[in-house]
Amino acid sequence: MIFSPSSIVARPAPPAPHVAPSPHPSQKETPLLPDHGRTADDLLAELTALKAADLPVRGGRVTAYVYDTGRPGVHEAAHRAYAEMLEVNMLDPTAFPSMVALEKRVIGAAAELLGRPDAAGIFTSGGTESIMLAVKAARDARPGATRVVLPVTAHPAFHKAAHYLGMEIVPVPVDPDTFQASVPAVEAAVDDRTALVVVSAPSYPQGVVDPVERIAAVAASRGALCHVDACVGGWLLPWLREAGAEVPPFDLSVPGVTSLSCDLHKYGYAPKGASVLLFADPALRRHAYFASGAWPGYTVINATVQSSRSAGPLAGAWATMQSLGREGYRELGRATLEATRRLVLGVGAIPGLRVLGRPEAALVAIAGSAGVDVFVLADEARRRGWFLQPQLSYAGIPANLHITVTGVTLAGVDAMLQVIAESAEAARANGPAKVPDGLPELIASLDLDALDDATFAELASSVGIDLAGAAQGGGETGGGGMAAVNAVLDALPAPTREAILVRFLSVLYG
Repeated sequence: MIFSPSSIVARPAPPAPHVAPSPHPSQKETPLLPDHGRTADDLLAELTALKAADLPVRGGRVTAYVYDTGRPGVHEAAHRAYAEMLEVNMLDPTAFPSMVALEKRVIGAAAELLGRPDAAGIFTSGGTESIMLAVKAARDARPGATRVVLPVTAHPAFHKAAHYLGMEIVPVPVDPDTFQASVPAVEAAVDDRTALVVVSAPSYPQGVVDPVERIAAVAASRGALCHVDACVGGWLLPWLREAGAEVPPFDLSVPGVTSLSCDLHKYGYAPKGASVLLFADPALRRHAYFASGAWPGYTVINATVQSSRSAGPLAGAWATMQSLGREGYRELGRATLEATRRLVLGVGAIPGLRVLGRPEAALVAIAGSAGVDVFVLADEARRRGWFLQPQLSYAGIPANLHITVTGVTLAGVDAMLQVIAESAEAARANGPAKVPDGLPELIASLDLDALDDATFAELASSVGIDLAGAAQGGGETGGGGMAAVNAVLDALPAPTREAILVRFLSVLYG
């Protein structure tokens, strides 16, 4: 996560005392728990007011976080199915057989699309949970093996899983031109202590597919498991291939691939809370499960990290898949591929900008040069009504802006390119983000654990970061002005970035 324009404001300001975040106007008028019940209309009106500062989830101007088919009927079907199954509890499949039937259908469709119709699977709440379970399964299947080998471009969810599960991350570099994982580096890193080797299809930062075949073969030769993180690409790459894109082998049909994750709430266009984890061998899926009989209560057997969970997301995913069908996904794939190609060509024609690598999916990373600061460019685009996601530099990969191309992007790709060109020119004229001399070094030297949240907020205010505005969706300017903040973060080592982000979240929630 990076501080986004809708979550925090940076602006020149003299030192000021800490001001606690003020409640939303509607919260001033309504007790947190009212004495008497409120009507549905009243509640929905308050939700509408609370969402006023949110980024829009439809239309394609927000190029991260949301996925839009541009087909209202599909989304309506998903919402209705979600609501229909909202109160079905997936804790006990014997109590609610409807959810077992739906899960089998969703898992079966994913397995069929991803190269192994007989694969075993689990429906999860998202990519992070799918990855968590894949790491757990590898750990439990290979007792004593505690290492996870992965490229530096692999999703942080693997680091999170290793942190929670007591595993060790062994990062390997990527090629500086293609941004694909280095096969020789993987070969050198894998040993008898390796439980799992990770590849991405594609990696999120640059949208490139790692050499899955070669790395899976390395893992198999050393007795390690191999997981393909296809959370982004699993439900996209097959349709891009049908649309004419060159997509390398990446799925469960590849020898040596033992598990794969695929998010349905990304390019499956389902409501949030929908992912699948597939295993080539059902025996490996059993290692992802958790059961406990060491208490005098009800039987505890969990397929996921969660226990009680709503079947709403499962029904929403199923309804979306059924509403679109194969032809619907083919059409979205064709539109997405065309939009991606036009975006890559268009960005390449804008002075001072370049696309990193050769995107093989619908994820495009744009770096700046010739006096174009991408963080300033992002601010300028935000002022023009477009959100481009900033990505910090790491492991020799420069800071850049990330764009997720979806089914609705094609209709607005020319407008997007015009905004990017105008914003790049404005960024060149404005110059790079201004960071006070010595500020990154000062922050890096602080003992953040010694500061309480109020003191941290006061420190942020003294350098022009308005945490009070963050709680209200961007403060008076309604977003923008993030270039200096991202520039400071970009200058900090990763552990300090992480500490700052944790403190920001703590202050934001109060």
